[in-house]
Amino acid sequence: MTRRIYITGAAGTGVSSLGRALAQRLHVSHADVDDGYWCEAVPPFVTKRSKDDRRNLLAQQTGAGGWVLSGCVEGWGEDLIAEADLIVFLMVPTPIRMDRLMRREREDHGRRILPGGDMCVGYERLIAWAAQYDDPDFKGRNMYRQEAWLERQTTPVLRLGGTLPMMRLVNKVMDHKAVRRTYA
Repeated sequence: MTRRIYITGAAGTGVSSLGRALAQRLHVSHADVDDGYWCEAVPPFVTKRSKDDRRNLLAQQTGAGGWVLSGCVEGWGEDLIAEADLIVFLMVPTPIRMDRLMRREREDHGRRILPGGDMCVGYERLIAWAAQYDDPDFKGRNMYRQEAWLERQTTPVLRLGGTLPMMRLVNKVMDHKAVRRTYA
């Protein structure tokens, strides 16, 4: 059985980490939306690719077989997940999510995100953007828009708490009926 899984949630919930771990467990390709969304540039995460270029790049990365796609395609890339067997939605309390996000950025970019660094402004924008996820009036990606999008899906949705240990998250996805192997 070919498995195709889309994992989404707010920034800092562990979507990318679960995507990598799950793809490794399933022996399928993994594509992360952030890798397709942003042009390679210095500093990174400044220039967006066009929607068509994003779709094409992510479609190449997932290929025709099984795949795991992690990130957020709602509003521009639903065609990429039309063949998904399962949508996984990770949730993490905001203080934990924000702490994870800030820690990740410090580990990945170090001094570059500090005042005077070439990524400082981008980092500050990212943190301000991510902090608004719980605001129903925020015009960007927010919990209420994602919940409404999830409600419209016909693909099964598995909601998981992203504070669980990674192997437990992987096992919960693997145990879901949309993913379990069927033997003749």
